[in-house]
Amino acid sequence: MESGMPLSDVQRALIRETWQRVSGSPVQHGLVLFTRLFDLDPDLLPLFQYNCKQFASPQECLSAPEFLDHIKKVMLVIDAAVSHLEDLSSLEEYLYNLGKKHQAVGVKVESFSTVGESLLYMLERCLGTAFSPDVQEAWSRLYGAVVKAMRRGWDTLPEGD
Repeated sequence: MESGMPLSDVQRALIRETWQRVSGSPVQHGLVLFTRLFDLDPDLLPLFQYNCKQFASPQECLSAPEFLDHIKKVMLVIDAAVSHLEDLSSLEEYLYNLGKKHQAVGVKVESFSTVGESLLYMLERCLGTAFSPDVQEAWSRLYGAVVKAMRRGWDTLPEGD
């Protein structure tokens, strides 16, 4: 999996170091990410429904046990990407299928940029002064590589199907 701009050794080290500080509390930090996501794009809320239950508010969604499970899964995907920084291509098929799944449930490709912005926001909030421009650039490149692989799966299906 190529992002177009491969990660340097320094960037991989920054990602590992900062993720170690965040990954110990995946639900807590995932809540920061998704709270920001819903703040930036409230129209994403209807995509999250379980047992045909529509959430009335982001707060209701963010406290639902099923959604907390979703947060854990998202954080595991990030963890997998961090764990495979030396060989991101090993995640290609998984991310390809994840892209197809997200398209099938109605996620719009434009939402990837909002998710990326929310990820960087979460990292900045959780890392404080350790969130430097170099850290931001490293994470942006990693996220770009993940999205590129997911888009390959996305592009195999006509949108809306």
